[in-house]
Amino acid sequence: MDIKRLKERKKELRYTNKDIAELSGVPLGTVQKVFGNTTKEPRRDTLLALASVLEPEWVCGNSQYVNSVREEALAYEAVIKKKKQGEYTLDDYYALPEERRVELIDGVIYEMTAPTGAHQLIAGEVYYQLMTCREKHGIECMPLISPIDVQLDKDEKTMVEPDVIIVCDKSLMTKRVVYGAPEFVMEVLSPSTRSKDQVLKLNKYMNAGCKEIWIVDPDNERVTVYYFEGENWPYIYNFDDKVPVGISEGKCEVDFAKVKEKVSWIPE
Repeated sequence: MDIKRLKERKKELRYTNKDIAELSGVPLGTVQKVFGNTTKEPRRDTLLALASVLEPEWVCGNSQYVNSVREEALAYEAVIKKKKQGEYTLDDYYALPEERRVELIDGVIYEMTAPTGAHQLIAGEVYYQLMTCREKHGIECMPLISPIDVQLDKDEKTMVEPDVIIVCDKSLMTKRVVYGAPEFVMEVLSPSTRSKDQVLKLNKYMNAGCKEIWIVDPDNERVTVYYFEGENWPYIYNFDDKVPVGISEGKCEVDFAKVKEKVSWIPE
């Protein structure tokens, strides 16, 4: 079962993305990305869920495919059930199936849902503006966008995946991970990560030595900036403001009016 066939069946059945999301249990944002060509290679469990709605006969007749998805799920469960929360290490993190998006914080495994279209547009536009500024001014620091593993505390108990980072200390870069605290971190809030990002991860970033942290709240169109080398932080901006990048020493800023324009492309 490939994407082309799923699209054909979607058209034949006259299903909307919302219909498919409700019938399959796959988040609407994920369905939109699959059928909008944003996601070129969906996870196998996502593909199976979509096929169960659009081509149920095919699913029933391909037990080998179904079994492979089940085996993947069982592998995940085997790792998760092996220890108690707080006891997990990077060995457990790397033992999880690649399709599972998780973060490891102080030995606790946190599930990460697929980001929404708005989430992706915000992170992408901020990254683009940061990279454009870097190239314009010949700045050594390098912006990076998720997915990127950050071994924040340089230990075996924490691995986080921020939405956007800036690394100035090149010695932090390895082939596999960013080993240590980046100078700049941005997190885009979502309903499932709001509490973790605003409290737990914010404190982790602060204690690890990040110089600047942005928390972007799409629902309230607000950007909260913690620039620890400045005064009277946090600084609060909205999606009509140009937000200065503190670590760039006045060279870079992100125009959130452009971010807002990109997000408006997605219907409410």
